Amino acid sequence: MQRSIVVKKVNYLDVADRLALLAVLDMYARDPMGGGEPLSEDVKARLCDDLAQVPGAVSWLAWFEQQPVGLLNALPGYSTFKARPLMNVHDIAVDPEQRGKGVGQALLKALEEHAKQLGCCKLTLEVLSGNSVAKQSYARFGFEQYELSASTGQALFMQKWL
Repeated sequence: MQRSIVVKKVNYLDVADRLALLAVLDMYARDPMGGGEPLSEDVKARLCDDLAQVPGAVSWLAWFEQQPVGLLNALPGYSTFKARPLMNVHDIAVDPEQRGKGVGQALLKALEEHAKQLGCCKLTLEVLSGNSVAKQSYARFGFEQYELSASTGQALFMQKWL
C-alpha cells in the first residue's frame, strides 16, 4: 500500500495551519539538531504573524493521516551573479517517526516547484555537519556542497548574534 503524504502550503493566518506549524517547529527546536530547546512563548505568539509580513516567505506542511509530520519554511533571496531570485530553506523538520519515508523529499519538491514558478535560479540551505541523515536526504534531492573551485574551497555558513 502506497503512503499518502499530502503537502499543503501554509496560510499563516489560518488557525489550524498556525497550530500545526508551531507544533512541528517546536518539535524540531527540541531535537538536538534544532538546538534542544523548546520555542519560547514569545516566538510562538509572534512567528506566524511575522512570517505573514515577510515578502515572499513561504511554508509547507506535510500531512500523513490528518497529522502534521513535516514542515519547510523558506525565505527569498537574490543571486547577484545570476541577477535572479533564489529561495533559501530556513527550516526543514520531519517527525522522527516519519523520517526516511519521503516526507522531506515531498516538502523539497513543493518548494522546488514554487521556486521555478518564481523564476528562481537556485535553492539554498544550511545543514549541520554532523547531521548525516539530512545531508544524505539533501544529496538525494540534488543539493551539493557549494564551491567555486577546489582551490577556493567550500562555502561555510557563519553567524554573528546581534
